[in-house]
Amino acid sequence: MKALLPITPEVPIEPPLALLAELTHRCPLQCPYCANPLEMERAATELNTATWLRVLDEAAVLGVLQVHFSGGEPTARKDLLELVRHAAACGLYSNLITSGVMLDAASLAVLAGAGLDHVQLSFQDSDAVQADRIGGYRNGHARKLVVARLIREAGLPLTANFVVHRQNLDRLPEMLALGQEIGASRIEIAHVQYYGWALVNRAPLMPSRVQLEQANAAVAQARTDLRGRITIDYVVPDYYAARPKACMGGWARRIINITPAGLALPCHAAETLPGFHFPSVRTTSLGAIWRDDPGFARFRGTAWMPEPCRSCDQREVDWGGCRCQAFAMTGNAAATDPACAMSPDHFMMADAVAASDAVAAADGPAPDLVYRRIRTAALVR
Repeated sequence: MKALLPITPEVPIEPPLALLAELTHRCPLQCPYCANPLEMERAATELNTATWLRVLDEAAVLGVLQVHFSGGEPTARKDLLELVRHAAACGLYSNLITSGVMLDAASLAVLAGAGLDHVQLSFQDSDAVQADRIGGYRNGHARKLVVARLIREAGLPLTANFVVHRQNLDRLPEMLALGQEIGASRIEIAHVQYYGWALVNRAPLMPSRVQLEQANAAVAQARTDLRGRITIDYVVPDYYAARPKACMGGWARRIINITPAGLALPCHAAETLPGFHFPSVRTTSLGAIWRDDPGFARFRGTAWMPEPCRSCDQREVDWGGCRCQAFAMTGNAAATDPACAMSPDHFMMADAVAASDAVAAADGPAPDLVYRRIRTAALVR
C-alpha cells in the first residue's frame, strides 16, 4: 500500500497513481475530437530529455506507479526510447498511447526491449475510408492494422481504443469485432468528451439518444460474450447522464498531467480554466506541486463543493464531476457539473443534444468538421 503524504487540514493526500506524460502536441493525424488544447505547443517549447528524465525520477519517489506516454503522437519524440528505458529503471509501469502510424517492427522491438509494458493503439473507425476521413491521414487505418500485428509479435499487450461519436457509432459492433480480430486483450470504447477540439465540433459529433441506447446494448452483449477473454472499458458521454463521472478519478486525486511545455495539471483540460496559474516542472518538483500547489488543492476533496453537491451522498464517488465541463457550459468552474440531474444547469445538456439532433435532421449537407491543425486554431478560438 502506498504511504500517505502529509495530511492537510481537509483531506489526506495520497500519491497519484499515474503520470500522464504528454511528450508533444506534434501528430500526423488531425482528429477533430482531439483532447489537446486549441493552442498547441510547438516543438521548440517542448521539455528536453534531461527534464523528462528528472520528472520520471520524481514521479517514482512521489509514489506514482504508472506512466502513460502520450501526445499528440509520442513516437514523434526522438528520445522516446530513452524515456521508456528510464521509466523501467525507475520501476514505473509504462504504457504507450499512440496512433501507431509512425511505428514499425524495429522500433517496437527496441521499445519492448527497453521495458515498455503496454501499447494502447487508437482507431478512428472500423471502416478504412471513414477512419482515414476522421483522422485526416491517408491509408492510416491500413497502417494501424499492420502495427497491431507487429505489437503482438513484439510480445506487448495491446489495448484497442475506439473513439466513438455520431459519425461512426452505428459501426460499433464492427469495431468490437475488429478489436477481437487484431488480438487486443482490452478494448476501450470511448465516447467523445467535449473539450478542446471536440467542443468546437460538438454538433456533428454528438450521438443521438437512439445511437447511444444501441451502443449501450452492443457493449453489454460484448461484455457477456467476451467475459474472461477480453476486457471492455466503456466511457459514456456525459450529455445523456443523470450523474456525473468522477473525472480523472477526482481533481488532483489519482493522476498528474504534464504538458509538452512542462505545465503540471490536475487533468488534461485544466488549462482552459481562467484564473489558474499552474506550475511548471521546469522550476518546481513534482512532489511540491502535488502537495502544495493552490491550483491542485482548489477542487481536491469536498470542502469546495456548493450545494447540492455538498450534501449529496455521492460526493465522494463522483467528486463533484468535471470542473472543466462545468466552466465550459456555465462559465463557473466551481458550479455543479451540468451532467448531474440535480444541477440547476442540467438543461444545458439536453439543449446541446437537441441542437445536435436538429443539425442532423436538417436538410442539406452536414456541417464540416474542423480538423486539429495548428493553423486552424486561431480561427476557432
